[in-house]
Amino acid sequence: MTGTLYVCATPIGNLEDITLRVLRTLKEVDVIAAEDTRNSRKLLNHFGITTKMTSYHEHNRYDKGRELIGRLCGGESVALITDAGMPGISDPGETLVQMAYEAGVPVTVLPGACACVTALVLSGQPTGRFCFEAFLPVEKKEREAVFRELLEETRTIVIYEAPHRLKETLAELAERLGGERELSVLRELTKKHETVFRTTLREAAAYYEAQPAKGECVLVIRGCDPKKLREREISKWETLTLAEHVQYYEAQGMDKKEAMRAVAKDRNLSRRDVYQQLLEG
Repeated sequence: MTGTLYVCATPIGNLEDITLRVLRTLKEVDVIAAEDTRNSRKLLNHFGITTKMTSYHEHNRYDKGRELIGRLCGGESVALITDAGMPGISDPGETLVQMAYEAGVPVTVLPGACACVTALVLSGQPTGRFCFEAFLPVEKKEREAVFRELLEETRTIVIYEAPHRLKETLAELAERLGGERELSVLRELTKKHETVFRTTLREAAAYYEAQPAKGECVLVIRGCDPKKLREREISKWETLTLAEHVQYYEAQGMDKKEAMRAVAKDRNLSRRDVYQQLLEG
């Protein structure tokens, strides 16, 4: 009989945010797989938990993952925890979950604190639809690709950032998305000195240029206004003639009718109007 993999959320700041179910499970499992055993030992000691730990992190996710799957297949139960929050969210835990499913090992999640959702609700920004970007890529080309996508993102955007990179990231976001874009900068979530700074990208970039941040940060950015996005799209097509606009879509593999239909949608015209204007042109 195989064991179960328990994915356990741990506090992101305040230790009282751990659940009774997580505490009971951490005491009962055979082993706890922790991102940083030294950091997690403080948590376990605080609650008097003596279960054995093993390290599971970004650099050993596959080798240690196979070892843990072997133990699970042998009938042992494993609790997976990260330094703070929900394992698997911007975290190597997602790999272990995938490996468990591939091996036919039961998986369950013990919910709890998560910085992304906590920051979103606390930010005061729209919460109905949002996208989570975690930490932005460091590699320049990948980073630029993300900025291009975010420029036209209408949902609220949630980004994690380390304090030593915050001012550079805010400056880049202000340049790419527009300095007037609203955001909330949240620091030290659930801790004694938790702060919510509601401002704009331009003002936030200037503020943290003069006053370096301390503590992990979450940026919650208001999405692009759909009306402004539509105006931007319309202005883009205004530089083309109707014939050039149709050719643009044909070059992407559309036939004439499909291209005319796409042009009509872009310009808020009927396909008949597009056809007539092309004839007259």
